[in-house]
Amino acid sequence: MKVEKKTLEKSQIELNIELSLNEFKPFIEKGVIKISKDVKIEGFRPGKAPYDIVKQKVGEMAILEEAGRLAVNDTLGKAIKDNIESQPVGQPKVDITKLAPNNPFGYKVVLAMLPEVKLGSYRDLGIKQKKVEVSEKELEKMFNDFKEMRAQEVAVDRAIQDTDKILLDIQMFLDNVPLEGGQSKGAAIIVGKDFIVAGFDKQLIGAKKGETREFKLPYPKDFHMKNMANKMVEFKVSVKDVFERKLPELNDDIAKGFGVKNLAEFKENMKKSMHAQKEKEQAQAAERAMLEKIIEKANFGDIPEMLIKSESENMMLELEHAIAEQGGKFEDYLTNLNKTKDQLTLDMLPEAIKRVKISLLLRELAVLEKVKAEDKEIDEHIADLKKTYKDNKQAMEQVDTPEYRTYITNLLTSQKVINKLKGWNIQY
Repeated sequence: MKVEKKTLEKSQIELNIELSLNEFKPFIEKGVIKISKDVKIEGFRPGKAPYDIVKQKVGEMAILEEAGRLAVNDTLGKAIKDNIESQPVGQPKVDITKLAPNNPFGYKVVLAMLPEVKLGSYRDLGIKQKKVEVSEKELEKMFNDFKEMRAQEVAVDRAIQDTDKILLDIQMFLDNVPLEGGQSKGAAIIVGKDFIVAGFDKQLIGAKKGETREFKLPYPKDFHMKNMANKMVEFKVSVKDVFERKLPELNDDIAKGFGVKNLAEFKENMKKSMHAQKEKEQAQAAERAMLEKIIEKANFGDIPEMLIKSESENMMLELEHAIAEQGGKFEDYLTNLNKTKDQLTLDMLPEAIKRVKISLLLRELAVLEKVKAEDKEIDEHIADLKKTYKDNKQAMEQVDTPEYRTYITNLLTSQKVINKLKGWNIQY
């Protein structure tokens, strides 16, 4: 096997690999066996048909292509091990370069390598984490939101009033032309809370079920949908139903439903919960500021595009999952932004690059500071995951793979590095 190595830009290495005809022949034989197992050939047991019969059945190139796949799988690992000292990242890109009857077999593989990272200072950076307080105004809003979620709704046959919930069919027009995506049936709004655009709900006060109102409203200059920004939009709205909403009074009985003694204890628990959430947000903000400062002081070699692409894809999946968790549709989200998925991916690139740099920093610091996740920690983490996903067969199978163990090892190691960095750099 001949291997030629070439250094490319963006921290990539290309290997051109060639197997002589004699080296390739065993893979052709294995290819024949593989195909004759998968393809039914009359008169022969699976895997026992000879080359000429298989060739007649599927064609010579099909045999060579199967042989090529087998050859790549068998030789790629050795070619990388023998010719590359540093560690590749991501999946190698493989292209067949030579594949013809009675000829050597050749393929090219392009690998992304970990770029060089030169660390600057990463201790004593003096990042301050803000102290948090919960104001009475914030508490009042939280309790109001709590009551809103438990409001009782009763259908009424009267004119719309403030705080009512109403169901509407809405048509929107711009210069008398229907707006794309501006038609909806059965939309639910609460009077007193801005919907679509400021002032929309107020136009409906006094209307009754079955009534249709037409009006115009100006859209703000900075509205996210550019075709509507700073424009006067026409509305035709039909009232389908009106509901009076009654908010519950907070009292000891409601509090006891949450496992506490009385309303005072309930409010205190809510305050503690809000305080803990705000502390968590401030801790995350301080951590981000710390990592960004360390990035600023470090120098990075060329980052492989496949790392950035992979991180962008992960971010998109995270976003889609988050929207689905909230009961939304990703397509509606894109429509509201007036962007395509490709445009949104492009917007994510700066953050994707930052996340890749953070990952590279943490890997470098783990080596430099001799930080690693211990086997016991990894085993305990995986055991906890198995308890969580014990009824999910697919998840259980994934948790047991060597690849997933490597992922957990890297995850726990990175968190230990971050904890050390926070101890060195964040002041409380």
